[in-house]
Amino acid sequence: QVQLVETGGGSVQAGDSLRLSCAASGGTVSAFAMGWFRQAPGKEREFVAAITWKIGFPFYADSVKGRFAISRDNAKNTVYLQMNSLKPEDTAVYYCAVAFRSTSARGESNYDHWGQGTQVTVSS
Repeated sequence: QVQLVETGGGSVQAGDSLRLSCAASGGTVSAFAMGWFRQAPGKEREFVAAITWKIGFPFYADSVKGRFAISRDNAKNTVYLQMNSLKPEDTAVYYCAVAFRSTSARGESNYDHWGQGTQVTVSS
């Protein structure tokens, strides 16, 4: 059973940066991708970014492209989300997830295991 633990959330001002980390245990060798999703109060959970585990190909939501960068360290079984130029609309609980099926890296339903989430709050 894969377990994911997110860290790095917090409260920042608009324009600041944060780096989220997601450490996986229980096996990611056969993973297809790891992704980040977020859910703001009163809204549906949405795709933020993902990266294929073996090749490291990134995918981004249009809303974060150019501001966020996803990366992974296979040796540490960890995926990172560097968030720059944060905006108040980035405020949400951020979730890490892992997908084992080779389907869309953007699709929430394709992810098999989820972390507990970490809060990111951006004030103006």
